[in-house]
Amino acid sequence: MEISDYKLNKIFLKVQKPARYSGGEYNTPDMNKPCSYRLCFCFPDIYEIGMSNLGLQILYDIVNKKEGFIAERCFAPWHDMAQEMKKEGIPLFSLETKRPLKEFDAIGFSLQFELLYSNVLYMLDLAGIPFLSKDRDESYPLLIAGGPCAVNPEPFKDFFDIVAIGEGEKVIEDIIERAAEAKRQGLSKNELLKSLKGVDGIYIPSLHKKGERVKKAVLKDFESSPYPEKPLVPNIGVVHDRAVLELYRGCASGCRFCQAGFYYRPIREKSAKRLRQTAEEIIKNTGFEELSLCSLSTGDYSEIKDLIYSLNALSKDKSVRLSLPSLRLSGFEGEYAELSRKSSLTFAPEAGTQRLRNVINKNITEEDILNISKAFEAGYDSIKLYFMLGLPTETEEDLKGIAEICYKLKDFYFKVKGKRGLNISVSCSVFIPKPCTPFQWERQITIDEMLEKQRFLQQELRKIKGVSFSWHGAEASKLEAALARGDEMLSDVIIKAYELGCSFDSWTECFDFEKWQQAFRESGLDMEEYSKAIDTEKTLPWDFIDTGVDKKYLLKERERAYLEEVTPSCRNSCRACGAMKLGRCTICS
Repeated sequence: MEISDYKLNKIFLKVQKPARYSGGEYNTPDMNKPCSYRLCFCFPDIYEIGMSNLGLQILYDIVNKKEGFIAERCFAPWHDMAQEMKKEGIPLFSLETKRPLKEFDAIGFSLQFELLYSNVLYMLDLAGIPFLSKDRDESYPLLIAGGPCAVNPEPFKDFFDIVAIGEGEKVIEDIIERAAEAKRQGLSKNELLKSLKGVDGIYIPSLHKKGERVKKAVLKDFESSPYPEKPLVPNIGVVHDRAVLELYRGCASGCRFCQAGFYYRPIREKSAKRLRQTAEEIIKNTGFEELSLCSLSTGDYSEIKDLIYSLNALSKDKSVRLSLPSLRLSGFEGEYAELSRKSSLTFAPEAGTQRLRNVINKNITEEDILNISKAFEAGYDSIKLYFMLGLPTETEEDLKGIAEICYKLKDFYFKVKGKRGLNISVSCSVFIPKPCTPFQWERQITIDEMLEKQRFLQQELRKIKGVSFSWHGAEASKLEAALARGDEMLSDVIIKAYELGCSFDSWTECFDFEKWQQAFRESGLDMEEYSKAIDTEKTLPWDFIDTGVDKKYLLKERERAYLEEVTPSCRNSCRACGAMKLGRCTICS
């Protein structure tokens, strides 16, 4: 059953940005082809954010290219749309065919970060689908979760039939092919789940036994991996409204706080030749006016210089701007700045002193940071710097070091340009101990400590003309840490929080910390307990996930952190972290 255009048009006139819900974007695949299995990808945030997610575009493209399969999309409707839908009795629907979510064979949720968890329930509620997998019979779709948060699925596992661990390209095909066959044979949901148990990258919470390991899925042939050359062109402006090239997966740097850097190992690169061909096709098929490079550390890509020169020639020929993302300071060269658009460059020193950068294994020096001055010669007058507060062993001197970096950059700018005028944007997040990192056992500082550090740094930076300062909310950081390292008991907390009115928690204007505190209390739990240091001998909720990186390696890296010892990049020599047992590493092989 498709929802009538009359009903939808009626409410579209009453809400902000109705194009969020209309579908019909340029490059939409054929939704009328013969189909035996229909999947809806759900992103638990608004259209503008979800349409900027590369992973969603990749999986959507894979499914729609398969004969007999159709993938559609659904994003979290903003509160005004949800209110109108409830008034008119309209359930949550897909963008492409306006089909209610309940009528799909399967629904896949992309969980990019922890503050999206309440929005999963928000969307299920609007769709009329019970929250808990145990409460859903055969009439309901198969519910699948994936994304970076799957590194610790325990807080949300009760909501899903399947959790996809690792990279989704192979996993999604394994799931839908077996599910389509089970549908043809008339098998039950439980029979399907039994057939999927034990497949790499697939965690079945209802069938999982204590002690069993689930191996992360890894895309082994990254060079020829599927990539959308005709991506959807958004109906309205989105967060990242541009063509995107993914250079490689994984990261060689080994920053000890960075979950993605460890979770997405081993490192696999695409050739500059393949990337250039992909860029040409995307530009031809979309008309995007900007081309951006995407990876965890773009400057570390082994063919970066050749690629940028090649893409610069392409961008000039097609009148497309080439944009560089946040760059690793040790890999920055002034000529890169000359080749990309002249607005602002972004760097992430993360810490204000060399001592603390050694602790977190940032692998950059003071000389690397001051190397930014090459960007001034290329015409840049604006720099964005990202730092982190509350890192293990941090002192007041480390915070003062952030201001010192700004002073030095201002001086370098004056020497190069002969004038004042450099604008520096300093942004500080709060350290969150994440699973699958050497710092997964560390404590997170208290909210009072967060606020004090933010106040102190604000006072230091106020003394420097031309420096702006922004920071991540302390309360949101505290909740994120609890959900990141949480256990299975947090599913009750998430449900209670939603029932109390929590949704869109990543939006400052919607976030209600008191309601989350109440949800923890009513569940008999203390949020702060999840922020405390964890004994390294204790079994962690996510230990059953085999990410490839050995726990002994993470512990060794933690020890090196407290000795202020740097572990060199994997690109110098293999660090024997264990990830290669799941797939070949481009750098080490």
